[in-house]
Amino acid sequence: MKHKILVTGGTGYIGSHTIIELIRDGRFEPVAVDNCSRSTANTINRIKKITGVQVPLYKVDICDKEAFFKVFEEEKNICGVIHFAAFKSVPESMHEPLMYYRNNLNSLENVLDACAQYHVPNFIFSSSCSIYGEVPKLPVSESTPVGQAFCPYAHTKQIGEEIIRYFAAIHPEMNNVILRYFNPVGADMSGLNGELSPDKPNNLMPIIMQAGIGRIDKMTVFGTDYDTKDGSCIRDYIHVSDIARAHICALLYAIEHRGANNCDVFNLGSGNGVSVLEMIHAFEEVTGIKLNYELGGRREGDIPAIYSNSAKAAEKLHWSCQHDIRDMVTSAWKWEQELAKERKAEK
Repeated sequence: MKHKILVTGGTGYIGSHTIIELIRDGRFEPVAVDNCSRSTANTINRIKKITGVQVPLYKVDICDKEAFFKVFEEEKNICGVIHFAAFKSVPESMHEPLMYYRNNLNSLENVLDACAQYHVPNFIFSSSCSIYGEVPKLPVSESTPVGQAFCPYAHTKQIGEEIIRYFAAIHPEMNNVILRYFNPVGADMSGLNGELSPDKPNNLMPIIMQAGIGRIDKMTVFGTDYDTKDGSCIRDYIHVSDIARAHICALLYAIEHRGANNCDVFNLGSGNGVSVLEMIHAFEEVTGIKLNYELGGRREGDIPAIYSNSAKAAEKLHWSCQHDIRDMVTSAWKWEQELAKERKAEK
């Protein structure tokens, strides 16, 4: 019998790739919940095209407690919840802080409340490396102190982790795993599913792709005077399918009660820092396309450098990255070309 897993934010970037990997694994039956405010219901069709499986989608706002709880009434015997649904733009959170606190925290409270009321024993939380802030020493491990949040988005993740810890203390029957992502990029290697970015994306890889295909005339490198190897920001980029597979490892870790306690934390990163300029050069090398970019000032909310020590995830979750930077660029470029074909067909 397969484990039924509820995936909130299931039509989002990481959520949809996690559903794909859950299906490929064969031991899980995913169910998606998403109000599609930052995604599209058509992603379910993309998942079917890749996997052959029609995944149920409940188009529900998780902040609407009554509507969300009806999903649990409809879907019996849910074994675990993977909670992705959250707003995630650093710049947007700087300008709309209350929207971020309201959405990200209310949704988490409702998910945990549902897990308790409907006796869901396993919970996986999508957190972020942004909770560390600017760290005095790299690489970052799980024992690195949580620092000053540079933006409301990061602060919602810090508060969310604390909520989960207090919740776990009074619900010993539940197994909770917090996964702190570094920087997910790329697309499914089929090129048929990837990140659906807004017209003006904030994240580096979608900006590079849109510049490469000509959707934007020019891109800007924000900050060239950081204390890094080439002056641009350094991040730990990790292929989205590797992030997705980590959730399977985390689910099995929880289901098999392998943790020393019922609330554990893991970093998910490659362990390698890649600068903005290095990622641009990798794109140019893989595709043969010269990007039009300019060097600009620092962007509010950014930190100079962060990358992970993921030894704990390797040891306890038996997880490691399978894709390198070329896979990240290649898959993202295939996806961007797929989107270009769809846009052309719609005209």
